[in-house]
Amino acid sequence: MNDHLQLADQFHRLRGHLRGVASRILGSSDEADDAIQEAWLRASRSDVSVVANVPGWLTTIVGRVCLDMIRARRRRPEVPVDVGGPGSPAGDTAKSDPAEAAELADSIGLALLVVLNRLTPAERVAFVLHDLFAVPFDEIAEVVERSPDATKKLASRARQRVRGAPRLPASEVERHRRVVEAFLAATRAGDLYGLIAVLSPGVERRADRVALGRRARAEVRGAGEVAGETLTNGGRARFAEPALIEGEVGAVVAPRGRLRFVLQFVIHDDRIAAIEVLGDPLRLQQLDIALCGPVTSA
Repeated sequence: MNDHLQLADQFHRLRGHLRGVASRILGSSDEADDAIQEAWLRASRSDVSVVANVPGWLTTIVGRVCLDMIRARRRRPEVPVDVGGPGSPAGDTAKSDPAEAAELADSIGLALLVVLNRLTPAERVAFVLHDLFAVPFDEIAEVVERSPDATKKLASRARQRVRGAPRLPASEVERHRRVVEAFLAATRAGDLYGLIAVLSPGVERRADRVALGRRARAEVRGAGEVAGETLTNGGRARFAEPALIEGEVGAVVAPRGRLRFVLQFVIHDDRIAAIEVLGDPLRLQQLDIALCGPVTSA
């Protein structure tokens, strides 16, 4: 078997791993498939006889392709994804491919995708390759065209942004996260009584102009009123996940990992006392967003 056939065989056996690397860096299954095709073209034009570690070499090629794609993506204007406002029908979100969103949420996590999208392309590649796939820094350095020490600093900065700085002890963060997860789960399930159970009787919901639908009120008060309105947004909840917002447990709504709304909560005695929904892009850009749980490695 010649070198080209051996390479094709190894590439085929490693395809699942390489696609996993690409999807986590790019945050898109479709783009990951494109990256794998481009990586094969680059690899097949190379002299594989001088390569000592083919799996590592192919991983770095995929990393380079993804880095180029992220940089190109940032030069293009972003197309908004309509996930509906508080007054929009829940079914509107079906247009943004819930199957792909579910796949990404399961394999990567929407909150992590949001945070990764806020990193520089080099930080993102360094973090994903090292923290999620344990690629050595000297190999990542070749991908991002930095020294190994500079690459370590890239990954460290990314790691700090991903983990964030919680304002509460870890035990409180975990309690609040469970409350937010219960709120989102009841919303997805259309469970009115489950929502009321997690809301304080005098809960108040506020929203900015972008987050408001045409007929939605700027403020809604009372567990029954807030729960009833929330159930009209079950489609939006499919793209929601807990996250640290300004150091407090909240939630991001991020179809395909693109941040559209943020929910900030005030939680007292394991119930939600206030909800603020933010959709203004400028305001969202200013928020400090991080994970409220550990990063799951590949």
